[in-house]
Amino acid sequence: MEKKQQEFVTHITPKEEDFSQWYTDVILKADLVDYAPVKGCMVIKPYGYAIWENIQKELDARFKATGHKNAYFPLFIPESLLRKEAEHVEGFAPEVAWVTRGGSEELAEPLVVRPTSETIICAMYAKWVQSYRDLPILYNQWCNVVRWEKSTRPFLRTAEFLWQEGHTVHATEEEAEEETLKILGIYKEFAENVLAIPVVVGRKSEKEKFAGALRTYTMEAMMQDGKALQAGTSHNLGQHFAKVFDIQYLDKDGQLKYAWQTSWGVSTRLIGAIIMVHGDERGLVLPPKVAPVQVIIVPIAIHKEGVLDKAREVYRQIADAGIRVEIDDRDTQTPGWKFNEWELKGVPVRLEIGPKDIEKNQVVLVRRDNFEKVAVPMDNVVQAINHMLVEVHKGIYDKALKMRENFTHVARNFDEFKEAIEVKKGFVKAMWCGERECEDNIKAETGATTRCIPFEQEHIDDHCVYCGRLAKHMVYFARAY
Repeated sequence: MEKKQQEFVTHITPKEEDFSQWYTDVILKADLVDYAPVKGCMVIKPYGYAIWENIQKELDARFKATGHKNAYFPLFIPESLLRKEAEHVEGFAPEVAWVTRGGSEELAEPLVVRPTSETIICAMYAKWVQSYRDLPILYNQWCNVVRWEKSTRPFLRTAEFLWQEGHTVHATEEEAEEETLKILGIYKEFAENVLAIPVVVGRKSEKEKFAGALRTYTMEAMMQDGKALQAGTSHNLGQHFAKVFDIQYLDKDGQLKYAWQTSWGVSTRLIGAIIMVHGDERGLVLPPKVAPVQVIIVPIAIHKEGVLDKAREVYRQIADAGIRVEIDDRDTQTPGWKFNEWELKGVPVRLEIGPKDIEKNQVVLVRRDNFEKVAVPMDNVVQAINHMLVEVHKGIYDKALKMRENFTHVARNFDEFKEAIEVKKGFVKAMWCGERECEDNIKAETGATTRCIPFEQEHIDDHCVYCGRLAKHMVYFARAY
């Protein structure tokens, strides 16, 4: 039994051997999720859900600080509402789950299980918006959505997932655009300062934008296998939905006008990003600000007199400082086994305390990201831990940034482009004419898509990397999840 437990803790498929299997090993052995009886769905276990709760807490505070309020809208959407906006229904039709019976009776009108909530929220906004005095409406909801995906992977793409979706209404196009970019800025700051994930931000192409949107802005992250991940999007919906759902307001000048809208969201996909950006051969490496456990205390020689009492005393000191801490006082496992398990779970800091440490009035702190050890006086333990948590965040951010830089290439012609995608992998910066035909051909020939047209444009060449015509944009291309 002990041998099996040891293998359970230590055996993870090497990333270089099979990145996909490494990812699966990590999420299962770190006890983040389990597979549900429903195909394509996942059960998020307490440790995985605690990461989501911390993500939610951090983002929710940012939304509320900028004037947004939480609301909740129905899970079910009447078919007639979904079909009101043609581009929107076309974009989501392949992924829609339908409800056609209620109990033993056929429904008079089929219902959609929400793939996103624009249509039902717009139906309500049409009732609530009458005057310029009603604007802006700045609502967000935390909920689940269902998209009937054919190919699924926990956190990255599942039939049901958790997310937040903001939906706002404004009097002018300028206000809607300001809101869209403000949210993108919040997402970027959150990704970098909380998740320690560097991101590229910019606008999506017309092909890649959200169905029904005027413009879509995105943040794109790079994973350790050289694939990009769309980590969050913010959409300027223009007046498309307002005109379809008749969201009008009486302006100060006495004129009836259509409103301008935005929508934006991030999901549990961010947990997948954390795993694939920061994880290593030993398992998870969690950013301190979202780690369910920031410090794990492992007493050494637990049966010796005074060790457990002193460990609990240190625990209380750390907990009272507001740091998320646990003590592993199990007497059924060795300290080495515990080290492996908590490394697998990605806890940022390990605190070791044994008889010799007690004699010296110290503890030993170990960083999860680089395994550096430092002996710290007990009187200084909280200050030292807070400093180490900051250093862990900086360490994993800098490592992720270096990884992204190593996975970012420049292509001036299509031969260079293909080599970069096939051999080097990662982001390829290249010029693009802006034509859908070239975008489609690039994807067909290489599997790479336009990830974003970055705000910070670089002039690489005058001509499109594919067709040679005059270029309009420098674009980040990549294969993506």
